[in-house]
This record gives sequence, C-alpha cells and structure tokens, in this order.
Amino acid sequence: MNKALLSGLISGLVIATTVSANAAEKLPETVNIGYQKANIFALLKYRGTLDEQFKKQGIAVKWVEFPAGPQMLEGLNVGSIDLAATGDAPPTFAQAAKADLVYLGHSPANPKTEAIVVPENSPVKSVADLKGKRVALNKGSDVNYLLVRALEDAGLSYKDITPVYLPPADARAAFQRGAVDAWVIWDPFLSEVETNAKARLVRNAEGLVPHYTFYLASRKFADTWPQTAKQVVDELGALSQWANGHPQEAAKILSTSTGLPEPIWQRALARMPYGAERMAPQVFAEQQALADKFTQIGLLPVKVDVSSATWSLDK
Repeated sequence: MNKALLSGLISGLVIATTVSANAAEKLPETVNIGYQKANIFALLKYRGTLDEQFKKQGIAVKWVEFPAGPQMLEGLNVGSIDLAATGDAPPTFAQAAKADLVYLGHSPANPKTEAIVVPENSPVKSVADLKGKRVALNKGSDVNYLLVRALEDAGLSYKDITPVYLPPADARAAFQRGAVDAWVIWDPFLSEVETNAKARLVRNAEGLVPHYTFYLASRKFADTWPQTAKQVVDELGALSQWANGHPQEAAKILSTSTGLPEPIWQRALARMPYGAERMAPQVFAEQQALADKFTQIGLLPVKVDVSSATWSLDK
C-alpha cells in the first residue's frame, strides 16, 4: 500500500472517529421528565420503554413527580426538568410568566374527558341553571376554560356564577358534603365521582373546546438536543398505540400509579384516546383562543402569543 493511500485511510479514520465522538457529545447525560400520577408520562415511566431506549444510548432518565401542571411548568421554567405533559391551560400561564418553553406535540382532542357535574338529585339540569350557583374548579386549569365557554354558550358570563377555586381532592370533598352546587373536573377524577358519588353530567367539552394534552420542553433542551426531544415524542406515539390497543393493561398500570381502582381507569380510558401528533396551525389557533379568553376575563395578566412557543423543527 502506498504512503498516500495509507495516509488517506488514516485521515479518514481520524475524521470518522472525531465525527462519532462529536455525535456522542450531542446526547444529554440525563433527561429530566416531569410527570403526574395520572398522565401519559406516568404510563411511560411505569412501562419503562423510554428508559430502555435511552440506556442503550448512555442517557439516564430522571422522573420527577408533580401534583399538577402549573407546578410542573414552573419546574420546566427554572430548569429542574426538561420535558413535561400538561393540559391546555397551564402552558399559557407559563408563557405569561415568561417561561421559555416550546410545544413538541399534542394528543388527539379528548373533549369527553372533562365535564361539569352535579349531585344526582340536583335541581340543576342545564348550564343555564348554574346562574347564582357555587361551582368548584381548579383555577387556571383546562376545566376553567370549559366553564367559561359553557357559560357563554348558555348566554351567561363568568360573573353569573360563584367560582370556588379548589384542587381536585378538596373539591371532591366539597362536592360530597354539598358545599358546592357543581364541579368542573377531568378524568380520572370525573370517572371516580360518576362511579362512587353517582354524579350527573350537565355538559362535557364536546362542541365547546377540543381539550388536548400538550407535550412540552424547555427551549434550551429542545434546541440543544432536538433528536432526543423528537425521540421522546416518537416513544409517546408508540406508547399511545399500545395503550389504545391494550386498555386493560394500561388501566392496571395507571391504577398502580394513582391508587384508583382499575374499573375507574377503564371507564376513563374508554373516552381518552392517546396519541402524539406534531403541532399544526389550527392547534396553535385553538390554544391562542384559550389564552385570549383568559386574558379577557382577567385570569391571565397579560396577552400571550402562543405561537412564540413554536419549536424550531416545526418552523
């Protein structure tokens, strides 16, 4: 072999090794993922498929539990987690607080998974009957938007009811003892109160709001490791196909995670399609409508430009 050819081969090997090393350097050592006991990331955590995939690449996964979406997105904002999944409303509040987040994707619309319910024997038969009533809800949550839209659809305004802002556990107790007239809540809490308290549905989100789960990341993480972020979304898609086809197994996992009985979860999953879709202009427009409505009624202190959280790979 002549010296020129040998030199060329050695140079090529050095370049290939350097490229490989640089590629390896572009993978994060650890991915910190926020989750709630009842959301899709909990299902992903307990199945372990993402951990297995990342382990092969030398990436560790750290799962960080949060009680609700707003706290989770605060964790995203301060850098304690890299990825999160929440409903429609929390990202708009995070953006109002100047959190530098991006939308990686979303679930299919699932409007049947949130609803306004009343006690079985309540005289309230329609949303219009809520005028002057005490309505429990989690402030700034997805169901806050449902309530506003449902009232408007019935010819009422937010000022026509008395909102009682309570987290789900406290609202459930207030509903049980009759301290509130209605409760606006989401699954699996919705399935639980329908099953155990015979709560009667007054109106769900069908025809009012789409209700998505959004997959979010800090902009720093998504822009630094875009392929890793995309891999998480792809894994959520694969998990969704499995969960939609194996609802009993999914219910068992989520029962373990939350402590709620499997039949409760089976009821919830029957109306909760999982999926992972990339963001589209229509979804951003729907999210902007939510943000504008919250600004209009004073829940958001400033106007939010939802599209400013577009991921660079979607541009």
